[in-house]
Amino acid sequence: MERISCDICIVGAGSAGLSVASGAAQLGADVVLIEGRKMGGDCLNFGCVPSKALIAAGKHAQTVRKGGMGVAPAAPQVDFAAAKDHVEAAIEALAPADSVERFEGLGVRVIRDWARFVSPTEMQVGERRIKARRFVLATGSSPLVPPIEGLDAVPYFTNETIFDLRERPEHLIVIGGGNIGMEMAQAHRRLGCKVTVVEGSRALAKDDPEAVAILMERLRGEGIEIVEGEQAARVTGQDGAVTVETEGGRSFSGSHLLIAVGRKVNLDRLDLDAGGVKHDRAIEVGDDLRSTSNRRVYAIGDAAGRLQFTHVAGYHAGVVVRSIVFGLPAKAKQHHIPWATYTDPELAQVGLTEAQAREEHGGNLEVVRAEYAENDRANTEDRTTGFVKVMVVRGKPVGATIVGAQAGELIGVWALAIANGLRMKALADTVLPYPTLMELNKKAASAYFSPRLFGNDTLKSVVGLIQKYLP
Repeated sequence: MERISCDICIVGAGSAGLSVASGAAQLGADVVLIEGRKMGGDCLNFGCVPSKALIAAGKHAQTVRKGGMGVAPAAPQVDFAAAKDHVEAAIEALAPADSVERFEGLGVRVIRDWARFVSPTEMQVGERRIKARRFVLATGSSPLVPPIEGLDAVPYFTNETIFDLRERPEHLIVIGGGNIGMEMAQAHRRLGCKVTVVEGSRALAKDDPEAVAILMERLRGEGIEIVEGEQAARVTGQDGAVTVETEGGRSFSGSHLLIAVGRKVNLDRLDLDAGGVKHDRAIEVGDDLRSTSNRRVYAIGDAAGRLQFTHVAGYHAGVVVRSIVFGLPAKAKQHHIPWATYTDPELAQVGLTEAQAREEHGGNLEVVRAEYAENDRANTEDRTTGFVKVMVVRGKPVGATIVGAQAGELIGVWALAIANGLRMKALADTVLPYPTLMELNKKAASAYFSPRLFGNDTLKSVVGLIQKYLP
């Protein structure tokens, strides 16, 4: 048996683990990286990259279908297999950055196998025993498959398998109305599939209801059947013919089934009890992302049991590198973390929603907004659906909601402001190129000051005196 000693042993070569490995190794730490599946993890192989590539293909089809601005609409000729080729090409283009070769070039020892604790200080990886000063668990998560009656006997897809499907589904039924479910629903609808979404509560329940309503109107307008408040209770059928029955007695039949009800953290293989690592659905950590029971162990990304986004994994990696490489105190926060759903229109959020802000701040809250319909660039491109809404307390934004074109890009300004404690004045004073959608953010910031300037009688009197005596 080979025995290995190192400074940092990282389990999981997804976004979080790769970021720690890259940073720590380049700063001089002795790093071992372990991955039992694919380098790049969920984001590269099953999540962010393939989903956005398929969404882009659907957007091309919709542009042809919609026409407009002097261009006649036409029925798009969709080659579903070619769309999946585009998905695969996107993955292949980005894979070298996450490859074994790249990380070995950085000085990281990469082991492709599964790891498990054998003691609080050691892990077993195949025929190797690894002892490390620090362990970083970045195991990510997998699709949650709910205990629906009959599901084990019916073929179904998850986000890990749907991208392998090369024949266009005639009718895709999606169980789950979260961001994955809604993104895949619209992408498949635009590529020529009939789509039904069955959601047990409210679609996109964590997002602002006003913004979600705009998105739901668009999705339904494109022909997607969205059924809310109907919990899936039973599934029957076979390959090419699947039926979903709900607790409310409704029945929906289609050709293919996608399960998109959430995710579970990958902990099963780790033997955390042997490592003295407390856990439940995720690893129990403090704000420093350090295990509460084994101080050698850190958990980052989905394994830490917080927001499950790739950018959160990257953020956690930075926190941990500061702690275990430099020995400096570092804590992970959540109030400044944005997220986006890449439907059309896009939906993005950072900080508190309006409802959350009203509950937390009461009468100190002010809500300002800007409408896409009043933005010059949005009008030139016929993308006038949506709004920017900002929650402000004592001159500082505490949350922002955007629904509309490029919302995922526009939310970055508010994420920057909230993370750095900027005041609304900083955005109102910013000069932006014209015409851009980014002016929506400035208009929302300016809307905070408008009543203070133009509705101020005292200020008007002062201006009157200035004008009277100004030489």
